[in-house]
Amino acid sequence: MINLMHLLGLEKGGWGAALLLASSVTLALSVLGFLLGAVFGAAAAAGRLSSRGVPAWLAHVYGTVFRGVPDLLTIYLLYYGGSIALTQIGKFLGAAGFVGLPTFATGVLAIGVISGAYQGEVYRGAYQAVDRGQSDACKALGLSRSQSLRLVIVPQLMRHALPGLGNVWQLVLKDSALISVIGLVELMRQAQIGAGSTREPFIFYVAAAALYFVIAAVTASVFRYGEARAWRGMVHA
Repeated sequence: MINLMHLLGLEKGGWGAALLLASSVTLALSVLGFLLGAVFGAAAAAGRLSSRGVPAWLAHVYGTVFRGVPDLLTIYLLYYGGSIALTQIGKFLGAAGFVGLPTFATGVLAIGVISGAYQGEVYRGAYQAVDRGQSDACKALGLSRSQSLRLVIVPQLMRHALPGLGNVWQLVLKDSALISVIGLVELMRQAQIGAGSTREPFIFYVAAAALYFVIAAVTASVFRYGEARAWRGMVHA
């Protein structure tokens, strides 16, 4: 017990501060990746709902590819593919050696691309769940397309989307652990470092699991609160 308190303590020689810092990296990575995924997802949903063939086809391909390809492979492709491109640009400009992409930025991009494929389906289904009469009412009031979306459609769409987005968030939080493979020191990587340095893998991985659970529980409560607020005063099935 004393050894456990020493290993995970915040005082000098303990790993508690490092694990908490790594947890903040995990949270920042997940939040930024989720928000970027919302942008990709909104574009994908718009494409899937479009009556034009090319945008609909591109959105379909994007969703199919990144929901079907293993997430780890997507991370490798983005990191090494981007690094190769940067290296070639560097050589063209006279630089020598390998130029790697920033690991945090790559992680945000990878999570954004992956989660966007799932968020796109959530937004598409939520849009289709909004009563078609709402669009007719907007036309009757003389609202423009952008005004209809901003003032009427999107607020109602988000009511239906929040439960699905909560599930995508949990996926994002778990995917953040995969970013450790490209060298980012987030919670999973920090647990691996601690386990290797102290030869106490069970303690560090249990501590990491507990921290992931705390982050997941707190953020899930935020989504539940948002869902309750969105449906306040409304009757829904």
